Amino acid sequence: MKKQVGIFSGTFDPIHVGHLMLANYMREFTYLDEVWFVVTPHNPLKDADSLLDDNIRLEMTRLGVQGFENLKVSDVEFYMPKPSYSFDTLCKLAAENPDSEFTLIIGGDNWNKFTRWKNHERLIKEFRILIYPRLGENILIDGKFSDHVRLVNAPVVEVSSTFIRESVRMGKNIRAFLPNRVYDFILENRLYK
Repeated sequence: MKKQVGIFSGTFDPIHVGHLMLANYMREFTYLDEVWFVVTPHNPLKDADSLLDDNIRLEMTRLGVQGFENLKVSDVEFYMPKPSYSFDTLCKLAAENPDSEFTLIIGGDNWNKFTRWKNHERLIKEFRILIYPRLGENILIDGKFSDHVRLVNAPVVEVSSTFIRESVRMGKNIRAFLPNRVYDFILENRLYK
């Protein structure tokens, strides 16, 4: 039986407790055996110029998942053409890990613009998708996708990396919003100042 792996992609600039809560929920309350955080060098729907260096974000993500046995970090997209597309990433991961089946984890906001994604129809046919709710997003799933796409009743966590970066810039103590190791890393390296 193949290992069931959820792929949670993002820039993780920085990873925060909302990301960890969501990944942990998906691991514990769905069929997934593991959740892999795929650190994205460049999301084609976001501005790449404002991102911290790829390796710094990767290091913070690794620090963030320490202590979570079934949460892993992948830099697979660092070695792929840029910008990164989820379908290509999933195909590469599936080819490199024949003992695993991969499921994409996305928010309701991304599901509502999913038709803009590269190869979105093939992605739905060839992989499964778990959708988590986002505040203010009405999530409709066409019945023809019911075998491959599922809405998970995960808690709605409204913490954003933008909020984290802006708060650090203002000198706020936001330790409660970040894994301790990540918060310390940000302060020690004077990130987002």
